[in-house]
Amino acid sequence: MRINKALNLKKSQTDILRTLMNERNFIPIPSCFDALSAKLIEQAKFDVTFMSGFAASASRIGSPDLGLMTFSEVFDQANNICNAINIPMIVDGDTGYGNAMNVRRTLKECSKAGCAGILIEDQLAPKRCGHTPGKDVVEREEAFDRIRAASDMRSEGYDILIMARTDANHTHGLKESISRAQKFYELGADILFVEAPKNKDEMKTICKEVPGFKIANIVEGGITPNLPMTELADIGYKLAVYPLTVMSSAMKAMTNSLNLLMKDEDRSEFLLDFKDLRQKVGFDDYYEISSNYETSKRD
Repeated sequence: MRINKALNLKKSQTDILRTLMNERNFIPIPSCFDALSAKLIEQAKFDVTFMSGFAASASRIGSPDLGLMTFSEVFDQANNICNAINIPMIVDGDTGYGNAMNVRRTLKECSKAGCAGILIEDQLAPKRCGHTPGKDVVEREEAFDRIRAASDMRSEGYDILIMARTDANHTHGLKESISRAQKFYELGADILFVEAPKNKDEMKTICKEVPGFKIANIVEGGITPNLPMTELADIGYKLAVYPLTVMSSAMKAMTNSLNLLMKDEDRSEFLLDFKDLRQKVGFDDYYEISSNYETSKRD
């Protein structure tokens, strides 16, 4: 019974995301890293969020995004996020955590958890953040098998959108990355993700030559130009993910607050009003719902 409930939730969120992509001109996607950051994104009225592997790795295990998080840790984080929000969440599935058979299981479990979409990429394991040195990609056939395996699982009833990512531009050049993305589309990918174009001309070429819905990865201070959303849409991107905006701003506020606390100085400019903090965490909702049950009431 629990599996059926999860599958129904998954289909609902997947359908919502699919409808958004068909109806909206452009969709900005701030990335979350845990349930609280996902709730704040929803409260800010964004329609979609993405569980950033970079941010989740830093948040959950205190380590850089170098393939150190296991599938079980990623799944647990994704499951908690899906349970906390009512907007579609795309999960970073990295390389699928193994070969094509591992991709099948990764997609299946994330689909059952309620994820609306999943990213699968062609990096060599252990993977690395797309805007840091040392990354490489697997051979074409292995890359294609990963997306083929993901698409096969959808044919078996796990209706989750596939975001297919290639990092080939870093080591093999733009032509190879576009060729891979074109094949990913043929294999059934819904969203095409050519990572780390180095300038606006590369971004235009990608959007011109790659079919389907394209996503831009905007890392502030990273390789790809941080263009305004209107310009991204004009170039041809349907979506843009902002993987570090929320985490980076939170880390800066925490660092500043801790420095002031160490000096015993006023830190109020970096703090929410306690009433607002309680409301955003969910105390008000809890008390409102609990008032329906005599034994759960609290004055």
